[in-house]
Amino acid sequence: MPIRKDKQSGVWHLDIRTPGGQRIRRSTETTERKAAQEYHDRLKADLWRQDKLGDVPDRTFEEAAVRFLRECEGLRDYATKLRHVAYWREKFSGRPVRSLTADDIIDALPTHQIVNEKRTRALTGATRNRYIATIRRMLNLCEAWEWIDRVPRLPHYHEPDVRVRWEPPEVITALIRALQLSWMRDAAIVAVATGMREGELFGLTPAQVDLAQRNAWITHEEAKSKRARAVPLNDDAMEIIARRMKTARRLVFTRGEALDARVRQIDKRDFGRACESAGIEDFRWHDLRHTWASWHVQHGTPLMVLKELGGWETIEMVQKYAHLAPSHLADHAGAVKFWSGTEAQKEKTPLEEVA
Repeated sequence: MPIRKDKQSGVWHLDIRTPGGQRIRRSTETTERKAAQEYHDRLKADLWRQDKLGDVPDRTFEEAAVRFLRECEGLRDYATKLRHVAYWREKFSGRPVRSLTADDIIDALPTHQIVNEKRTRALTGATRNRYIATIRRMLNLCEAWEWIDRVPRLPHYHEPDVRVRWEPPEVITALIRALQLSWMRDAAIVAVATGMREGELFGLTPAQVDLAQRNAWITHEEAKSKRARAVPLNDDAMEIIARRMKTARRLVFTRGEALDARVRQIDKRDFGRACESAGIEDFRWHDLRHTWASWHVQHGTPLMVLKELGGWETIEMVQKYAHLAPSHLADHAGAVKFWSGTEAQKEKTPLEEVA
């Protein structure tokens, strides 16, 4: 029998053979006989066309997703790709990957962040570009595998300029003094003294600190770039970390000596009150890292050195601070000179002779 109904679930199943003799048995995923019969007839016709006319079989989105994720195993952003693919599967489950159009993908793009099944703030252009980048990469591979003829042309949404927000030392000093929680003050001092990111700072363990060498180490698990690096500790950082190491158990920075749980988020109320007290507007915790980098550039630290200190992956990521140190170019401006102080300068021009 070409199709049969499962007595327990009521779902129809098909049982057919290809022109080459291969047996195919699968669920039609429907409890309606008419829909199941249509599925059976279409599949049988497709198999005939593939055998007699050389048609390429349609591949489903799930098939493309599974092979794509296998190709991406081991990549640093695998978890992000996995999350994006799970989202796209909700939109295109069961669809032949060949049938996806640019309109389909654009219409299915997420517009808001979802938390506890509730829509919150609108997604930025940068976030939407990440979702598009994942499905574009998957479709590019499908084209290479000859599963589709061409990749739909997908848009690139506007992304705002990179934010560089910093404050001078006297303002940062006022901010830190205004913090009411001692662990927040300690964390803020070390953040602006070392440039460590929030996750790197609050994930720091005593085993990652060498006070004798005045160094800390960020492991590849904690680093955003997934590259381990050393963090030199200046006097400001040493004073705080050496004191906290005396009572530290599992982590250097916790909310209190009696607490050993990892800090997952700063105290935003304390930080907000301190910013208001110091007269600072539009300032975030990550801006302490921007401040650290800006101070370095202003004091002559070369960009390549800053890149290694801050654990940035490419020099382009550090270029956003270059404008803060125009003097590093002024030193080289005098390397090319041909007029000032030469005999040619002393010669009068025709206009000067007339005057």
